[in-house]
Amino acid sequence: MIVLFYLFLFLNLIAFILIGYDKYLSKKHKSRISENTLLTFVLIGGTIGSGIAMLIFRHKTAKRRYLLRFWVLVLIQITLIFTLFYLNCFNNA
Repeated sequence: MIVLFYLFLFLNLIAFILIGYDKYLSKKHKSRISENTLLTFVLIGGTIGSGIAMLIFRHKTAKRRYLLRFWVLVLIQITLIFTLFYLNCFNNA
């Protein structure tokens, strides 16, 4: 369980850094990190890091398409976690 904690901590840290770095690249008018790459880190567990970075760096907050995809992934993750928790509790009863 502790390994899983550190894995998610690492993923969220990388996601946070990527959003911040993409904001930096945006300001410097350089080649950017693709939205698919950023959303892949959300998908694999970097949701919290990405969300916090979006708020702190004010990056990707005006892109409706990105935000829609981000929140769809968040809802899928919440549904998956709730379902796994519910099934686990139901099986243990």
